[in-house]
Formats: sequence, structure tokens, C-alpha cells
Amino acid sequence: MMIALYQQHDSGNCYKVRLVLTHLRLPFQTIAVSSVDGSTRRPDFLAKNPIGKLPTVQLDDGRYLAESNAILLHLAEGTTLLPADAYDRAKVYEWLFFEQYNHEPSIAVRRALSVYPERRTEATPERMARLLEAGSRALAVMEHRLGAADWLAGEAFSIADISLYAYTHIAADGGYDLRLCPGIGRWLKRVAGLPQHLSIQAR
Repeated sequence: MMIALYQQHDSGNCYKVRLVLTHLRLPFQTIAVSSVDGSTRRPDFLAKNPIGKLPTVQLDDGRYLAESNAILLHLAEGTTLLPADAYDRAKVYEWLFFEQYNHEPSIAVRRALSVYPERRTEATPERMARLLEAGSRALAVMEHRLGAADWLAGEAFSIADISLYAYTHIAADGGYDLRLCPGIGRWLKRVAGLPQHLSIQAR
């Protein structure tokens, strides 16, 4: 049975899963589901993921798994994308938690409020200013690391890089100026230059 990815194609969280599957050369199929049209709240989807969120995968053994970073951890188990060294592995976890608690809630949300017409009524000047400030702090944390290192966790490309790449490389859509972060800029080119890289637009 092939892995099935239930996704909204332009979602960074769904893109993370496509990236890890591609890097690991795992065959998969995608099934379009959208939070915009309400299909994530329908009974057939909630039976697969009671949280009603994307992405969700059906694994090759038929079981379902949700939450993008949990999916990355599961798929990367036993591969070079999850370090064997205990400390480097913990640093991967650290970056994954940072992505969900500090990075995604500001950078992904500001982008969504900027690019999706149905969300623009939520984009009050006060909220957009708060998101810009919080997202800029998150980018500064990444810049501190990537100004002196090639990769986020340890000495090799890992799911930490995949997780943070997804929304960072499109942060400009939300009004973030990545020219202020040269270390991040070099890292984005490094990730995009990897042999198995897949763009967010690729089908």
C-alpha cells in the first residue's frame, strides 16, 4: 500500500511532508483536502484525523498519523535525516518545537493573512504588527545559528531543516525581509540545491 498524504498543496505544513517523502525516495500519492472549503471538518476526514487538521498521512500499513512534525519524525526514523547522536537528535527536537511554538504561529499566520482573500478581514494593523515582530524574533534565532553553521541541528541536513525551510522560504509573502538575514539566505540556497529537493509548487 502506498503512503497517502491528505493535504492542501500550498500549505507549508503539508509541503514539509512532501519534502521528507521525496528526500527519502518514498512513493506517495496526494489527496486534496482543504481547510477553506470545510472538507477537513467532514465526518469522513474526521474519522481519519479527529483533530481535523492537515496534513494527515495514511501509512503503508493503513494507520493514520497527523501533525506535520510528528510525521517527519516517524518517516525519518532510522535514516540520516534524524541524527543517531543523542545530543544532535535532541537539537532536532528543539528546532521542531521552536518551529511550532515560535516560528509557524507568526510567520505562517502572517503569510496566510496576506495571501488568502478569505483571511484578510482578520489582518488588522495591530495583529499584523504583532506577527511581524514575533516572526522577526524567530528569524533572528535562526540567523544566530545559520550565520555560523550550515545546518540547524548538528553537522548534516535533517528534518529540522525540512521543518523550518517550509515556511521560511516563503516568509517574504508575509512581508518579512529575508535580505536582513544573510545566514538564512545562504541556508535556503543550500537546501534548494540538494539533489532530492522539491519546490512547493511542484506537483
